[in-house]
Amino acid sequence: MKVTAIEVFPVKSLTRPWLYCAVRTDEGITGYSEFGVGDLAKGLAGLVEDLSRHIVGKDPRSVEQHYTNMVRSSRSSYGGATWMAIAGIELALWDVKGKAMGVPVHELVGGPTRSEQKVYWSHLISYQSSNYEALGREPIRNYDDIKALGRQARDAGYDTMKTNIQIPGDPFRTISHGTTGPHDQVLTRELQNAAVRQISAMREEAGQDAHICLDVNVNFKAEAQIRLGQALEPYDLMWMEIDNLDAESLRMVKDATRTPICSGEQKLGPLNYLELLQNRSMDFMKLDVQWQGFIPARRAANMAELFDINVAPHNYNSHLSNFQTMNLCASVNNVRISESDPVQAPWREELFTVLPEINNGMMKIPTGPGWGTDLREDMAKKYAWTG
Repeated sequence: MKVTAIEVFPVKSLTRPWLYCAVRTDEGITGYSEFGVGDLAKGLAGLVEDLSRHIVGKDPRSVEQHYTNMVRSSRSSYGGATWMAIAGIELALWDVKGKAMGVPVHELVGGPTRSEQKVYWSHLISYQSSNYEALGREPIRNYDDIKALGRQARDAGYDTMKTNIQIPGDPFRTISHGTTGPHDQVLTRELQNAAVRQISAMREEAGQDAHICLDVNVNFKAEAQIRLGQALEPYDLMWMEIDNLDAESLRMVKDATRTPICSGEQKLGPLNYLELLQNRSMDFMKLDVQWQGFIPARRAANMAELFDINVAPHNYNSHLSNFQTMNLCASVNNVRISESDPVQAPWREELFTVLPEINNGMMKIPTGPGWGTDLREDMAKKYAWTG
């Protein structure tokens, strides 16, 4: 078997585009992956094209060798977007190998460790606040609307939900990543009060048995993270999620509040997690299969196991991302819970041959060959992102 071509499909979503990679072979097997961040869609497509020279013409089944060769050949542009592009190819190679052998990817590495995985409803409130027109819904205008979304999640069988801070107004406004948050990462009294009132409303509606997570992204400095974590202690969060790359300041936050801390999604490659783990800087470790690839994500999860820490996969994209993430969960033994987005672009379901099975907040581990679903290229072209 030989690789004949590698192609990238950028597809529209509610926000930044989804990216898919297809690795084609001379035996008619095509492997697919979802990878990277859509903010870099054109750059990542170019990087995949640059890296494909190491793969085209080779047997795709030597996945570990190909991954190592791509990392070593790009050592002068170490990490970041380069590794995301490597992930796109590596993930698609796993799909080829699983299909060629007729087994799920998790079976290739000793799985399954479970038959289903607990997931949480991510971006509850956030997507409807920011994208209500695209979703055909009403905007968020008050805290009763926020409570209604909490009821929607509970009625759908989810006992765990995550949101971003919502700024009151008509309509409410989400602050998520750095471009929408305070420029100097300052937590004002207004922002702190908004976060407390929002979480209070969610707790009142969901009850004491529900789990609530708040994602503050990169929006605040450590001192602000401490003040916010302390202010939210009465509401018993499952975690406050922070994108803080500095292990010592994150440990300072963790030590200063009873609110559990989740971090690490921006780290790519197991060694980049080491300082966070050695410093005991987080209660739960985020990691993203789509950003770094299956091999490094699994190594990072196993490294976290050595430090007695559970992982919480970062998984906010489309359904191929769900299938890749579930294969990771089925191949390790230290998963706390996985992210999922029950609400996304209405055309998401049209893009795949198989959809994930979810019941009462539990997502079934795929059993089909490879990742367990295929990208429908005709639909990817129909909903192509053109920039």
